[in-house]
Amino acid sequence: MFDQHNIRYISSTVIGEWARDKLTRWCLLTGNGEPYVWDFGSAARHHRLYAPWLPTNHCLAGLVGLRGAVSPKAGLFEAAAKEIKDILTREGVASMPLGIDVVEPPFLFALQKLGIKVRDGQQVMLDARQIKSQDEITLLNMACAMVDGVYQDIYEALKPGVRENEIVALATKRLYEMGSDCVEAINSISGERCSPHPHNFTDRIIRPGDQAFFDIIQSFIGYRTCYYRTINVGRATAAQVDAYKKAREWMDRAIALLKPGVSTDRIAAAFPKAQEIGFESEMAAFGLNFCHGLGLGLHERPIISRLNSFDDPMELEAGMVFAVETYCPAKDGISAARIEEEVVLTPGGAKIITLFPAEELPIANKY
Repeated sequence: MFDQHNIRYISSTVIGEWARDKLTRWCLLTGNGEPYVWDFGSAARHHRLYAPWLPTNHCLAGLVGLRGAVSPKAGLFEAAAKEIKDILTREGVASMPLGIDVVEPPFLFALQKLGIKVRDGQQVMLDARQIKSQDEITLLNMACAMVDGVYQDIYEALKPGVRENEIVALATKRLYEMGSDCVEAINSISGERCSPHPHNFTDRIIRPGDQAFFDIIQSFIGYRTCYYRTINVGRATAAQVDAYKKAREWMDRAIALLKPGVSTDRIAAAFPKAQEIGFESEMAAFGLNFCHGLGLGLHERPIISRLNSFDDPMELEAGMVFAVETYCPAKDGISAARIEEEVVLTPGGAKIITLFPAEELPIANKY
């Protein structure tokens, strides 16, 4: 495993969010013992001292390509592949296929050169991670509670003259003060930028009557939020209120259907078609009205949308945690509403854990 979420899930180790996109840590689980973890530099020695759940000889220093920065000519990929093959042989599983999640191509080629049959391990890991334990649900709930508080701060700070990037700075500071281990992204979108909807913030100055929405993606002890809220500044128009009502209706319609045993194609059918929100296809509209699993990763199972769920439906199960997102553009051509609720699927249905009020369009510093 090179995916940091899978490494954390298997080994209960992490060395900082900076490692997320570098493909420079990896983990091996043979099925016949405790996991092995190859780490960057001194982190391996640190694990031997402070990760007593792992045998000390399973905490190893390692380096392969650093996303191509180290040339394959250095031989590090071949050396790492041989090290893995030796462990597989020692533990009696060298003849079995080896699952891999994400990988630099030279590492894959080195394993295949040694006769190792490689398979898609990401599917296995996502299956394993889709039902959350009580501890995981508690951490996800705590992460939501932190964002509840940040939205209160945003609501009080949102007024004409404030820039989108200032809201991002405020939210980031508060989250780290409350104990976040990673603020991955904060979407801060306002005014004419609401429709069509980008995912980056700017230094745009917010003006009276602007619609603004935010998505706060952060993690507490590894467990993430994806938590949109729309807030109007000062006063709302009829078009803005109407868009918000539609987004809320679509949200409530989907949540009412969320029960164990329900097939995801039924949920997808409750979302509006792409053409209803001004897009030419479901691919073009993907991510605006859908559900996605949450956990150590931002996008886990289930993924529920009109793009994929009719062709590949799955059955919902108690213990799943996922976000439900809706989006509706306003008739004025620039405003839009974006709402997101995170839910825990209980035996009786969906329990919402994102608690900043969203039943009606909030208006900050109302005139």
